[in-house]
Amino acid sequence: MGQKINPTGFRLSVTKNWTSKWYANNTDFAKMLKEDVDVRIYLKKKLKNASVSKVIIERPAKNARITIYSSRPGVVIGKKGEDIEVLRRELQKRMGVPVHVNIEEIRKPEVDAQLIADSITQQLEKRIMFRRAMKRAMQNAMRLGAQGIKIMSSGRLNGAEIARREWYREGRVPLHTLKADIDYATSEAETTYGIIGVKVWVYKGDTLGRGADAPAVTAEPAADEKKPRRAPAKTTARKPAADSKPLVAAKPTVKRAPKAVEAVEAVSAEAQKSGE
Repeated sequence: MGQKINPTGFRLSVTKNWTSKWYANNTDFAKMLKEDVDVRIYLKKKLKNASVSKVIIERPAKNARITIYSSRPGVVIGKKGEDIEVLRRELQKRMGVPVHVNIEEIRKPEVDAQLIADSITQQLEKRIMFRRAMKRAMQNAMRLGAQGIKIMSSGRLNGAEIARREWYREGRVPLHTLKADIDYATSEAETTYGIIGVKVWVYKGDTLGRGADAPAVTAEPAADEKKPRRAPAKTTARKPAADSKPLVAAKPTVKRAPKAVEAVEAVSAEAQKSGE
């Protein structure tokens, strides 16, 4: 039975890019990777109310550059930039190298998979019906330009004794098309009945290359729609050339009867003469 692979990992180096961009030798790789994981966990807890979508970590020349994508950059920066300075010092203490923090604003949070998943989990923790939260998120995403969206919730939905999963989909979500720009994210809601997991797939169109800046392309028309249909050719009478000879009607040919028929006719004629 086929299972669903992670859409982001499936498209790495094809249309998606890594969120950690650095090189390390074999001795330092595990240490630096552990630092990245710890930094992301810390930022997720610290900026829980800032609607953070993703964190990109780069390490150029014994430094670190962290880019935070958020739909509420004012919450991250704080009053007169105080909060971001405190955040930078804390990250520098954790990583042990000079850190530069950049903030990027997300213009359409309704189409971002991570922000959609976090929004649904926050509503579930406030005891809002999961179907209402899922359908509202799907309507907002389709209204703001998403070509398809799929949301799945699993766990003790509405406090049921038996855990189950329910999902809704609207539009197209081509998971097997590598050039399709599929934004995938997960989130967990901690309710009194247990943890409810939320998965979100958002189809934003097709991309031509790797990275978020790749232009989207529309679906190509079918093969029979590319070429315009031609009108039937008009049949025109061909004019004879000037030096061509006029056509002469062929003489009708008279078919002669076979020899057996001629012999029978001759015998019958002789019989008539003898009778006379």
